[in-house]
Amino acid sequence: MLLKKNFLLGAGAALVALFGITIDALDKMPQARAERTASDRVQQSLAQATANRLTIVLPTRGDAADAQRKANAVAQFLSRETGMSVEAMVADETAAVEALRANRADVAFLSSRPALKAEELANARLYLAEVRPNYSGGYTYRSVFVVPSNSPLRSGATAQTLQQLRGKKMAFTSPTSGSGFIFPVGELVKLGLVENRDRLNGFFGQVSYGNNYSGALQAVLRGQADVAAVSEYALKPPYITQAEGSRLRVLYAINNVPAHGVSIDDDVPVATREKIINALMKLNEPANNQLLRDLYNSTQLVKINHTTHLQPMRDALQRAGIQL
Repeated sequence: MLLKKNFLLGAGAALVALFGITIDALDKMPQARAERTASDRVQQSLAQATANRLTIVLPTRGDAADAQRKANAVAQFLSRETGMSVEAMVADETAAVEALRANRADVAFLSSRPALKAEELANARLYLAEVRPNYSGGYTYRSVFVVPSNSPLRSGATAQTLQQLRGKKMAFTSPTSGSGFIFPVGELVKLGLVENRDRLNGFFGQVSYGNNYSGALQAVLRGQADVAAVSEYALKPPYITQAEGSRLRVLYAINNVPAHGVSIDDDVPVATREKIINALMKLNEPANNQLLRDLYNSTQLVKINHTTHLQPMRDALQRAGIQL
């Protein structure tokens, strides 16, 4: 017994000399291991709980309270289909991208430029795009230059068509609008009519912004502008009346503006991501389709390639000299 005790003391001294471990520390090792095991169990439980929760952000388009109600209906549907606890938040697209970046959200409905920003900041990718009946390309649509129906400017599809706008009064939708600014400016640069977004005043006689589609079109209808840049679907209600639409015509059109879609954060495991995508695709079924229509007037969601779908927006931004 004495020999065993001396051996242990000697071994303890050796451990102290080699690693700074004391006999007292040796006595506490089983307790430390138990505490680590308990901690691991807690972390595992938290991870499992997180894996069973999903937060989706849907942009506000109109009345916020109504948007939240519709978003909640979609969240309840996704909860049933995925077996996960799904929470829906309504916010603007800037806040949606920030939520993805900060890991406060897993999924977001985004237009093309915010989707590119979400890729840059959160490595999120677009997996689905919406389809609308008023999109000429199904899940792409056209940016259009619009003039009064009695304008002397001749409609066409060549550089000469837009050359007619030199010195004219131009109404863009807003400096951040894809179809109402980024694509039109990118097209003007591509055709060699302007150098970049900072040289518009050297081509047009006047540049103004309507702040939305309706505002830009009203500027033309009231004679405050010769031409406006908007999305093709803005030529119908609710943006303007049918009577107002009959007083306008398309001067020039730009194809392949990417439709809005569903971005998913890269932190979402592949199996969970597929579960989310499959659940969202079920919104295309007749029994569930009204939920999708209520959100943004979309009739269908289709699977797309993130890079291919968003490349036209990348190109337009680069041509226009606009930072992402």
